[in-house]
Amino acid sequence: MHTIPTLWLIVAGVLLIALAVAAWVVSQRKRQSQRLKQRFGPEYDRTVDELGGRAKAESELKARETRVELLSITPLAPAEAARFRQAWNALQSRFVDNPKGVVVQADQLVRELMIKRGYPMGDFERRAADISVDHPAVVETYRAAQAIAVRDQRGEANTEELRKAVVHYRVLFDELLEVSEAKQEVLAAEPMPVHS
Repeated sequence: MHTIPTLWLIVAGVLLIALAVAAWVVSQRKRQSQRLKQRFGPEYDRTVDELGGRAKAESELKARETRVELLSITPLAPAEAARFRQAWNALQSRFVDNPKGVVVQADQLVRELMIKRGYPMGDFERRAADISVDHPAVVETYRAAQAIAVRDQRGEANTEELRKAVVHYRVLFDELLEVSEAKQEVLAAEPMPVHS
């Protein structure tokens, strides 16, 4: 009867452990990729294309998450949300008379809302990256609005494109107000205390 030398048993054990660790690491990376794809949606694919690879993109997306976690993003008080909504409605009503001006004002109002909520105002790409963490479904519309605004500054955008830019800004604007609207609905649903 031949016995397997102890050294071979140790080597086989180490190899099995190494394979198990490698399988676990691959599994964790897959899980992380799925989580990021699910959280960021189309922004995940855009970042992969922009940075030229999955590993770089995922590193960037995780860095965004970490950066935004450190921000103090707060919901608006109902009165502030109402003020912003009134400002938007007034802006929108001026579109027919001044489409170029309204696009500029829409961008400014969105920035003001972002500041009020707690987003830092870096360059556009930084703002879009920060927005993509909590609002991945609308970051592409923000990018589209900004692209039209830039073309308009060069005199290359027509009225229909300016209308689309305002619609795109409105989508982001509404998304940023959503938190306060949910809060208002909760407050409205709560019974008022009765004092005798």
